[in-house]
Amino acid sequence: METITLRSRVGADGLLKLQVPVNLTNTDLEVVLIVQPVASASQELGWPPGFFEEVAGGWQGELLVREDQGQYEVREDLE
Repeated sequence: METITLRSRVGADGLLKLQVPVNLTNTDLEVVLIVQPVASASQELGWPPGFFEEVAGGWQGELLVREDQGQYEVREDLE
């Protein structure tokens, strides 16, 4: 028995198309397929689904604008 793990994408038609290379020819096989959605990168890092789309307490007022920061003070060089 050989375990093969792949990642694939379901097309817009809802069909998953697999091409799996095996080192056998002219033989019958029993194939077991487990379908499991892959967690997004943010979920793998521990963020709940939709966290970045609907942050609790997110700013809902007028657009924030960063004002001019002015001139920076000139400091002496460190030796």
